[in-house]
Amino acid sequence: MKRQKRDPFQRAYVRGYKAGVTGRSRDECPSDNVNVREYWMSGWREGRGDQWDGMTGVSGIHRNPTVTA
Repeated sequence: MKRQKRDPFQRAYVRGYKAGVTGRSRDECPSDNVNVREYWMSGWREGRGDQWDGMTGVSGIHRNPTVTA
């Protein structure tokens, strides 16, 4: 069975979220592509907001961005 390709925008968002929650700088965005960078920054902002609200570790498990509806 073949694996489906993952959406690069969703992957960028998740990686940005993880970077934001761990407190990394937004300057560490790995992509030069404007569209991918936009999704990464969006995830990063969400992650930083959650970090500031104290949703790290066990208290932030319910905010896992890898789970999509």
